[in-house]
Amino acid sequence: MTDTTDRPALRDDPRVDPRLVAAVAPMGLADPLPPSTIDAGTDLEVIRKVLGKLEAGSAKMLEFSTAGLPEVTGVDRSTETVTGADGNEVTLYVHRPSTVDEPVPGILHLHGGGGVMLSAADVGYVRWRDELAALGTVVVGVEFRNGAGRLGTHPFPAGLNDCAAGLEWIDANRSELGLSAVLVSGDSGGGNLSLATALKAKRDGVLARVDGVYALCPYVSNAYAAPTEDLPSLTDNDGLLVSVAMLGAMAKAYTPEDADADNPLAWPHHASGEDVADLPPHAISVNELDPLRDEGLAYYRKLLAAGVPARCRTVNGTFHAAENNYFAAIPDVVRATLSDIVAFARSL
Repeated sequence: MTDTTDRPALRDDPRVDPRLVAAVAPMGLADPLPPSTIDAGTDLEVIRKVLGKLEAGSAKMLEFSTAGLPEVTGVDRSTETVTGADGNEVTLYVHRPSTVDEPVPGILHLHGGGGVMLSAADVGYVRWRDELAALGTVVVGVEFRNGAGRLGTHPFPAGLNDCAAGLEWIDANRSELGLSAVLVSGDSGGGNLSLATALKAKRDGVLARVDGVYALCPYVSNAYAAPTEDLPSLTDNDGLLVSVAMLGAMAKAYTPEDADADNPLAWPHHASGEDVADLPPHAISVNELDPLRDEGLAYYRKLLAAGVPARCRTVNGTFHAAENNYFAAIPDVVRATLSDIVAFARSL
């Protein structure tokens, strides 16, 4: 297992925004993380049980992140249900500006959780979609199936298939929703699914459904059991709120079949230049102190090399998915990221 006890405490890292240290200190997360109890070599059933417990704590953290914040106004919510590729029902959470005078961008939102936990109905993600809608977009959150956790055990490609069903719905309803474009966006595991949804759309011959992709802190390499030199942040930032050993365990739960270990639809880091060629414009956002930082940067460079219009930003002073999880602590950083997503969507 990866031992993070020799890593500096988050509170002692000169790069981190002090406001984030203050936010996580009450939970003990500003101190060095203890060694992970699971990694990629752990029995799959044990991993799933531990992830179930981790999910409960993560959901509470999302609640904590929005506690005391004023309600987002000027947004109407509704739900839709579509049938997925496996005959399953997929719930879509639709957030629309209350007043719209002209076509606006649509955002297909895919939540974080490594593809193995959390829900589109968790309060932090509801808040995120409300915030985006209040800035003048129509946001559709997909309740995709996870590889573990309270929604059941549905490893790859179940979740990706559900995201594709959501994409089909938002594309088919462009006129009714009043959309000028469709952007696919998500963080962490949702960043993976955002990139993979575009790759799958290309393979399936329906790439016209996607006008752009905005992936935040994407979890895409599956290099967590044996970090490589070309992704130094997996080593340099290991233990700064995120354990790479835990990432490896989550990856095993997402893709338990060995054949999927380097499948680009499961792990977009492994996409070839041909796979990404002719994709629509992409934006990648990474966090300075995130172990996943360099795999996001690597995907951005792969897009550029293939001639795909792409841009990338690094949010300095932040750890993994800070903008999605710490609304109250860093409101200016959160607002900057939300505004960047909306500006990118409007540019499509």
